[in-house]
Amino acid sequence: MPIAAGAILVALIFDFHTAIIFSFIVSLLTGLWTGEPLYPIYAFVGSLVGAFSIMKCKKRTDILRSGVYVSVINVFTVIGILLFTDRLFDDYAPIALLYAATSGIVVSAVVSLVLPAIEYFFKVTTDITLLELLDLNQPIMKNLLIAAPGTYHHSIIVGNLVEAVAEDIGVNPLLARVSAYYHDIGKMKMPEYFVENQKGTVSRHDRITPHMSSMILMAHVKEGVEIAREYKLPEPIVDIIQQHHGTCLMTYFYQKARESENGEPVEENYRYQGPKPQSRVAALVMLADAVEAASRVLQNTTPARIESLVDTIVNHIFLDGQLDECELTLKDISIIKKKFTYVLTGILHKRIEYPGFNFEEKKKDKNLPVEEATLNNKNIRIEVSPPDEDSNKKSPEKSKGQPEESNPSLKPAR
Repeated sequence: MPIAAGAILVALIFDFHTAIIFSFIVSLLTGLWTGEPLYPIYAFVGSLVGAFSIMKCKKRTDILRSGVYVSVINVFTVIGILLFTDRLFDDYAPIALLYAATSGIVVSAVVSLVLPAIEYFFKVTTDITLLELLDLNQPIMKNLLIAAPGTYHHSIIVGNLVEAVAEDIGVNPLLARVSAYYHDIGKMKMPEYFVENQKGTVSRHDRITPHMSSMILMAHVKEGVEIAREYKLPEPIVDIIQQHHGTCLMTYFYQKARESENGEPVEENYRYQGPKPQSRVAALVMLADAVEAASRVLQNTTPARIESLVDTIVNHIFLDGQLDECELTLKDISIIKKKFTYVLTGILHKRIEYPGFNFEEKKKDKNLPVEEATLNNKNIRIEVSPPDEDSNKKSPEKSKGQPEESNPSLKPAR
């Protein structure tokens, strides 16, 4: 009997600990059914090895490898039982060994046939399903690359951020990365209204009212859910697409409406419909999405500036109450900040200038540079103080001995 197939299926659908309990119970029941006092040992050992070998499953062919492990351990278990019962040289022994050797093939076949049916009929999302969605050759990802290349690149970076911290806070890194890849697929419908896809200097939002702009931005969440259901994406990913903006306020368009309209605009008209993140994965995608968007406005990307940016963005989302309905702890948030800073520092690294090449013109304006970023469609102003050239000339020893201080100040634009 392919007892180990049940344990492998449970490990793929649920987790390894559930598979252990399942294996123990089923082994006892099969022992009572067969009337063999040592058969539960044989069934339990094979099931345990099968469940353990499938833990790091990366593709469907790993099921075959798991079946090989089950066959090998079953052969050794049968030899041990036959030695213990002094039946190794009986006529029964060759049949038992043949049965043990072929059991792994039967187990692999059963799992390979049953698992897709379970995934389809019960809408179960396994790591194998997520790995298939991780392929960038999926039609939906190809369409995103063509229609909204800026959003595509942004999603890839968000995926790197969430995967780097996922295991540290106890969430599935595969689910986190796949959700990050697909969280903004709704922007394919109107990509030119999102800053990462705009090729010119003139924004299309300049020609429409702030309320219309907010409606367009809200629509990308709803359209993302519709596209996800059209391509039959797993329900956990659909939920994260719907929750990755929570009920954030589009501060930029809200402030613009306050300045252009006579009366006070209704704040609810400039908030995403939500719901707020209900899981730690959804909250992680929200934070990574916001931090990656804001990091694009930093010119002098020193580690101190990146750390200050990450800290400010995460705190803003936390104080806005967007993390109230998920299970992220303060310890998790602290880990997220550190990991985001580390990864972004590597991504936004600097290069030395190539001699003889002038890739960009020298800036003659020595005024204080002010940059604006749209973070989750919130207008955020980042003021970066330029280095004091005179002080650097007067105290070269100090600049050599101490790192340059750079504290960017991030605050909502008014």
